[in-house]
Amino acid sequence: MALERGKLSNVVVVSAGSTVGIITVADSKKVYIRSILCHQPGATPSSAQVYFVPNGETVDVNNRIFDVDVNGGETVLLEPVYPLVIDTTGDTLQVGANTGTINFLITGDKEL
Repeated sequence: MALERGKLSNVVVVSAGSTVGIITVADSKKVYIRSILCHQPGATPSSAQVYFVPNGETVDVNNRIFDVDVNGGETVLLEPVYPLVIDTTGDTLQVGANTGTINFLITGDKEL
């Protein structure tokens, strides 16, 4: 099994009250999420949400896996002990911001 290592996304800017899909599994190729960086570039505290959304479902509290407060100018690193693995075609990793803009960067590996 060959893996492409490194970042899984460029920096994704998520506006207040929005949710954005960052990673979608294609052809049942496994994606290993090693870390999620959340940065609040403004002065207003906000919260960052991360969702694991199975194929055919929508973002809601039942598939939220992280909800962290991020102060203005602060960066939070979410780094699980083991990588999060998504492996079913159509499954997505989505991120959201509450009251202020949050910048996200996802690192990990994906099958080629």
